Amino acid sequence: MTRWGILATGNIAAQFAEDLRLVPGAELVAVGSRTAESAERFARRHGAARAYGTWAELAADPEVEVVYVATPHAAHHEAALTCLRAGRAVLVEKPFTLDLPTSVELVDTARAAGVFLMEAMWMRTNPLIRRVCALLADGAIGRVTGVQADFGVGGPFPPEHRMRARALGGGALLDLGVYPVSFAHLMLGVPEHVRSWAKLTPEGVDENTGIVFGYESGAVATLSCGMVGVTPVVASVVGEAGRVDLPSPFFRPGSAVLQRTGAEPETISAELVGNGYQDEAAEVQRCLAEGLTESPLVPHSATLEVMTLLDGIRAQIGVSYT
Repeated sequence: MTRWGILATGNIAAQFAEDLRLVPGAELVAVGSRTAESAERFARRHGAARAYGTWAELAADPEVEVVYVATPHAAHHEAALTCLRAGRAVLVEKPFTLDLPTSVELVDTARAAGVFLMEAMWMRTNPLIRRVCALLADGAIGRVTGVQADFGVGGPFPPEHRMRARALGGGALLDLGVYPVSFAHLMLGVPEHVRSWAKLTPEGVDENTGIVFGYESGAVATLSCGMVGVTPVVASVVGEAGRVDLPSPFFRPGSAVLQRTGAEPETISAELVGNGYQDEAAEVQRCLAEGLTESPLVPHSATLEVMTLLDGIRAQIGVSYT
């Protein structure tokens, strides 16, 4: 049995707690929040035995083996560091932190302590996404020449909303753009060339952003994210011998269509169970059972490479969180 703690009590934390019930060998034993009242409500709702009004108390609970950090992303660094220093394995909601230096600190801390750490980029543990990656690796569409992905939501968000708060890492890029960027990275790796443009809000965060990655192979990734209108939230991977299309939401698709040149389209279906968080939780438990300190599906290197790209994009579009 793997004993879980959840740090934070918002919507994502609640969805994760529900999905833990779907993971064999998982048990939610404790929850931590900034207030005891919030933690106690969450614990009653989701069946956790203990509730703590501080992060440090949760991290100090000897019965907790691994903590899922589900705070708003501006707090990921502090929350994860608290748990790592207490010797707890940690699953940190995406984006890992607000920037590369704080991400590197988490990775360095985990490695020095020999403690498991993983970014909760659930897309990389999704069975259908993994199936697509396997098909590409087997040459199903030949050499990959292009990737397209978008993630835009409707607004408007009021000025006081976290999506527009610069100090909280607001804007489209970290909240939404991390998905298209991570998808392109998963399919093509680190680009040699990055070009970005964005329309900024009066608060100085991006509200509509376009990104192009260029690769020495000649491949191109065209990505977008925004909070000024609902986009299709789909993705395509193009190769010299075909294409794979992922419907909305591309990061947790119910199917994929493989179109080989000259052949009939093939639909690959997947059963959508729960909220979709169970796959990443199961991967954490698999790694812990095998004594691993990082996941081969979501390695530290991938997390840091994506964060490096996000930092570079922010520099180009003129967004700073300080």
